[in-house]
Amino acid sequence: MTDVSMPIGVLARSAGCKIQTIRYYEDIGLLPAAKRTAGSQRRYGESHRQKLAFIRHARELGFSLPAIRELLALADQRESDCADADRIAHRHLESINRRIAMLDGLRTELELMLTHGRGNRIRDCRVIATLADHRLCSQSHHAEVADS
Repeated sequence: MTDVSMPIGVLARSAGCKIQTIRYYEDIGLLPAAKRTAGSQRRYGESHRQKLAFIRHARELGFSLPAIRELLALADQRESDCADADRIAHRHLESINRRIAMLDGLRTELELMLTHGRGNRIRDCRVIATLADHRLCSQSHHAEVADS
């Protein structure tokens, strides 16, 4: 496949992202630096578009930038074993499962706040009272909030 030269705006539109995002990915080394014209305009090819699509899809799936960096390095080693990519995806899945469990707990806590002792006045409001006094919560969620 030939590497067609395209300006950054065309690449951004084709990838569904902003120009600033492309520049950022280039600055942090996720996306290879673009070739420059004599007028110093960036020119991108099909390989940039494919790599950017990979990055964008990985971001949509919630992978961190360090994990994407690892996955991109693995993607360039086409004949290597898939175990490292599986390990990265498994680690990400475990993280998602922890966040889902935390969100389930937060949902339960909010539902309890809303169903217990609804007051007509703020002085009787369970939501305000619970937010002011953590002891009214049914479970601890201090560390979970700090990690998110």
